[in-house]
Amino acid sequence: MFRRHPLLSVVTFVYLGIVGWLTLGPQPLDDEANGLLFRVLEYLDRNPSTAWVSYNGLEFTANIAMFVPVGLFFLLLLGRSSWFVAVLAGVGLTFAIETAQLFLPERVSDPRDLASNSIGALVGVVAALIVTTPKARRLKREAAERRAALAAAAARAARERSAEALAGRTR
Repeated sequence: MFRRHPLLSVVTFVYLGIVGWLTLGPQPLDDEANGLLFRVLEYLDRNPSTAWVSYNGLEFTANIAMFVPVGLFFLLLLGRSSWFVAVLAGVGLTFAIETAQLFLPERVSDPRDLASNSIGALVGVVAALIVTTPKARRLKREAAERRAALAAAAARAARERSAEALAGRTR
């Protein structure tokens, strides 16, 4: 797996390191009242068409977005036939992160994170399946054509051997 896709393996491990740093590292120091995020949320809250945007919804969506590449990378590394394993690996990763956060005093483990990260991994796996479908179909068709060509060549060789054997008996 890693030998077949060395660059993808490196990119995956780098991304997993970033996810680990974001989820297990120290919380960024941000004055909540004056922070950019909260100023944007206040602005959106003042406008009736965007008042529905909340911090909790934004955090949930950000967690989904953070795990979409995880699902995508896992599927590309493991292969299309192992899509379920890629989903389980994404769920397992988020479970491990949330469990580790239980032991970090500056972090809070949240079951909603487990749900959002798992959804993100699933979305990534589905996206990778969709993107790789044309190539998978082409490879399947080419393999069937190769098998048909080999079968035709084997049948031709068998006929030639039969003809030679028949010619040898009639002499």
